[in-house]
Amino acid sequence: MSNAQTSSRKIILQERPAPDELVPSRYAVRVGDIDVLIISDGILTPPAESMATNADPEVRGAWLDERFLSKVAFDWALNAVVVRSGDQTILIDSGLGEEYPDFPRAGQFVHRLEAAGVDLAAVTDVVLTHMHFDHVGGLLVEGVKERMRPDLRVHVCAAETKFWQAPDFSLTAMPPALADLARKASLEFLNAYRSHLRTFDQQAQVAPGVVVTRTGGHTPGHSVVRISSGDERLMFGGDALFPVSFDHPEWHNGFEHDPDEATRVRLRLMKELAETGSWLVSTHMPFPSVGRVATAGDLYRWVPAWWDY
Repeated sequence: MSNAQTSSRKIILQERPAPDELVPSRYAVRVGDIDVLIISDGILTPPAESMATNADPEVRGAWLDERFLSKVAFDWALNAVVVRSGDQTILIDSGLGEEYPDFPRAGQFVHRLEAAGVDLAAVTDVVLTHMHFDHVGGLLVEGVKERMRPDLRVHVCAAETKFWQAPDFSLTAMPPALADLARKASLEFLNAYRSHLRTFDQQAQVAPGVVVTRTGGHTPGHSVVRISSGDERLMFGGDALFPVSFDHPEWHNGFEHDPDEATRVRLRLMKELAETGSWLVSTHMPFPSVGRVATAGDLYRWVPAWWDY
């Protein structure tokens, strides 16, 4: 068993799940000397067509049928990550934050952090892969900002903060209500955390072995986080890769602000992952979202890690 599969004893669950927790919601792995904890914020249920807006409906429906998934709405995992490197505790994205009427099965992040023994006051850094509402929402929950450190650093690509000051949704297929929610959440976040922002152009080292790099595509400043220690590597892919990406990388996701560039980004990242053997964790891959990418002819396939008890 590799080090990346071995649960970290430093951040293993400190409490038993609450009685209403019917499924596991956190999963610890070790990347060399770095602790990584994946936290589930729950499940989103967007319209099925949003997973592949440029696909033939019959082909998309067949893909869903083969996996026994609904052709009306599908379960979309929502994951965030806590990283401990040296004396830094880093939160990568923050989930939806609150329960929205359209997404009643998400919005669990804050209490699941607490249940996993992660103190908000101990978080030294936040990294945002991008500023969609299901990535910044946890930081907007009432009372959260007041519990964070006054010297908190929030790392986000400069192109991302610029974009959300006057966002363009013309290439997305987002329902108007979700576009309004995205616009509102991003501005609220910028207003609340402006003094904490540490923007970067293309790349920044957040902590030893933790580097965030702009990819663009999904949003103009979308970024991925690469974690490395010793011979172990893990990438947090944000919204660059989805479950359907391995079979149909050319399918456009309805939330992508530059769909053609997003396709190029995911192909480039899958090639890198297959060549390096790096672990992958991504926002919307099924929890616990830990696996590797392998070549499959001209495409790639997802190889989930065996659950490590």
